[in-house]
Amino acid sequence: MKEKIYRVIEDYNSDYTEPLVISKGEILTIGKKESEWPGWIWCTNKIGKSRWVPENYLEIHGKTCKAKQDYEATELSVKIGEKLVANNKEADWIWATNEKGKSGWVPLRYVKILKK
Repeated sequence: MKEKIYRVIEDYNSDYTEPLVISKGEILTIGKKESEWPGWIWCTNKIGKSRWVPENYLEIHGKTCKAKQDYEATELSVKIGEKLVANNKEADWIWATNEKGKSGWVPLRYVKILKK
């Protein structure tokens, strides 16, 4: 995805303070958890930490999966009016960086594109 600039149109506060960081090739367990976000799968690593992972980043094998790439499940809490720069989009979320240099996933429904 080409870099795009967004403006936050609604506050978003992440429920997850500690990110899950996975490496390409890592094996994860798939959990059952309801989600309003299609395209995301609840995964748990070998030490028991669980977070949402984009389905496109996984090779699914029954109740386990293998990471196809490195991934960090950091969510970015944002406030109305903030400007974000994004360079990745997955299943209605963007990986964005705010003006303070913090990065993380933000749901698309909380932002509006300023520049393409």
